[in-house]
Amino acid sequence: MSQDVAPSSERRHETAVARLRASYAAIPPGAPVRLAKRTSNLFRARDRATAGLEVDDLDGVLSVDPVARRAEVQGMCTYQHLVEATLPHGLMPLVVPQLRTITLGGAVTGLGIESTSFRHGLPHESVVEMDVLTGRGDLVTCRPGDELFDAFPNSYGSLGYATRLSIELAPIGQYVALRHVRFSEVQALAEAVDEVVATGAWEGVRVDGMDGVAFAPGELVLTLATFDAPAGAVSDYTGQRIYHRSVRTLDHDLLTAHDYLWRWDTDWFWCARALGLEHPVVRRLWPAHLRHSEVYQRVVSFERRRGLVDRVDRWRGRPQRERVIQDVEVPLEALEDFLTWFDAEVGMRPVWLCPLRLRGERTWPTYPLHPGQTYVNVGFWGTVPVGPGAEEAPLNRAIERRVTELGGHKSLYSDAFYEREEFDRLYGGESLARVKAAHDPDHRLSSLYDKAVQRR
Repeated sequence: MSQDVAPSSERRHETAVARLRASYAAIPPGAPVRLAKRTSNLFRARDRATAGLEVDDLDGVLSVDPVARRAEVQGMCTYQHLVEATLPHGLMPLVVPQLRTITLGGAVTGLGIESTSFRHGLPHESVVEMDVLTGRGDLVTCRPGDELFDAFPNSYGSLGYATRLSIELAPIGQYVALRHVRFSEVQALAEAVDEVVATGAWEGVRVDGMDGVAFAPGELVLTLATFDAPAGAVSDYTGQRIYHRSVRTLDHDLLTAHDYLWRWDTDWFWCARALGLEHPVVRRLWPAHLRHSEVYQRVVSFERRRGLVDRVDRWRGRPQRERVIQDVEVPLEALEDFLTWFDAEVGMRPVWLCPLRLRGERTWPTYPLHPGQTYVNVGFWGTVPVGPGAEEAPLNRAIERRVTELGGHKSLYSDAFYEREEFDRLYGGESLARVKAAHDPDHRLSSLYDKAVQRR
């Protein structure tokens, strides 16, 4: 691609924005407004709107500048398509969320995290400028330091939708070398994370990416990635082999850069095993082009709408199950306390571990992490038998309380159960309300609380 936005790309973008604005204007006042998207990476219920915003044509990469290491990207562009445009230049977005159908605009307004987050923070921290269609119907260009820009991360569409973003890129080689370092104690893993954060290396070798898995109490693995590895025999986890099993059994591995970025997507971490996909026969019969997170999400959404698993459990006399699908950030020094509590109260393994730090000194009011503090994202996704009362989400509520007690936060892509006052305190409610009053005075967009919190 050329370094500047090609005139044809610019015209297509202007046409797409005009279509978006026209679809917004066509929605009657008082009617719910959301994107007209068939798929979503959210795990909480969404109200169905009578009409949606037309965003189908806002899904491309407008330009890549390999010299300045910048890209101009439309808001609905998936990371899969973004990576396809940047990898030929030996570049990648600074943070690439694990699932390939996550959009750039979605990662910025809803947060995102991956193995480079200990170096580069969260996706919005690499955005240098973006255009936002606000609730007022205006198209606003904003930059870091602007009130709208700073409130946008974690606003989940309550302030508007990004139509174009200019982002920084980082170099990545053709091959990525992995070291799977094993620990029997959480504290030892935490000390290793602290060393990598401080030095950028482990045992004298640079670390470009860092994440891990707690398979069981006493069985933890920290995976350290180096992005400019020499060529060699690479592993392939898109066929019969399964990536999370390799983490448990191998000490070293080598992947192409492309396969490293999507290593978790093929099997949706380990969640695809609930669909039987880890059975060798099922795996052979399941077409490879349908073996990715978007398909699994559709299957799960279909099951959830119809309550098939709940019906089978009732028929077999099993306890009712609670869906526990969450990502939380806890301070590194609180990781041991959280996992100990989690094992005693929830008992779900494995869980994903991903260290992160804010990239600079700037704070973000709607997700107030502290500069200079190392956090660990703990991700856990599944169901737990709890018996009567499962619909009241006792485990999810307990997790929220414990995370808050430990000075952490939880992501809002899944169900939340906070009372309004606590939610506003944790997620910058006062700041968000001020920005919303300026850019969505008629409240055409749902509030963050209304979008995120389940009220019973």
